[in-house]
Amino acid sequence: MPEGVRITLVDDVLSKLPLFAALSHDAGTALRGAMKREQFNRGDVIFDEGDQGDKLYAVIEGKVKIARTAADGRESLQTVLGPGEMFGELSLFDPRPRTAGAVALTDSVLASLGHDALRPWIMDHPDVAVQLLQALVQRLRRTNDVMADLVFSDVPSRVAKALLGLAERFGQPIPEGIHVVHDLTQEELAQLVGASRETVNKALADFSSRGWIRIESRAVVIKDVEGLSRRAK
Repeated sequence: MPEGVRITLVDDVLSKLPLFAALSHDAGTALRGAMKREQFNRGDVIFDEGDQGDKLYAVIEGKVKIARTAADGRESLQTVLGPGEMFGELSLFDPRPRTAGAVALTDSVLASLGHDALRPWIMDHPDVAVQLLQALVQRLRRTNDVMADLVFSDVPSRVAKALLGLAERFGQPIPEGIHVVHDLTQEELAQLVGASRETVNKALADFSSRGWIRIESRAVVIKDVEGLSRRAK
């Protein structure tokens, strides 16, 4: 990708972040200039659970998974983030160690901003803090929804809801339906819905037999959104 096109892409993605919603054009341009571009290969650890949080990240290209690991090594995948989404901002308001780890799910380009560099901007532009807090509240609401699903919904319902959520963020329309390249292994998809791989695979096979989806490697084609939506309720 030519450098000029890449710079435009970075600016376009960053300008949509809540961080910049309260800033003027000039202030936003200056803050974007303070961010550092970082590149990660698939599987690279961006930070580990328990690391000291000292900066936030924005996804420019690729996908990042946020996960927690139990003492016995089991992993709980909390979310998958793509271009235009931000993570690591919690430690700006709560400077304790990271509560989850971040790993590049695909080759990824991120923009990072150290908290020491961001705090002066918050002091001069209090609305920036409000925007960041609103983003955290939205994340808390999503977490509450996930916890409710784990208690009240069966595995097929959670799988259907997860596929629809991934489609909303990463799906591309095709004649057959919606092509969703989620880049998750079967095990990671199971971690995302909080179930065993065998149970999730059984649900996917059932959806496929009903003609709702077509399963591909690290991807799925949603052929019947209405059918899948009914099962997600």
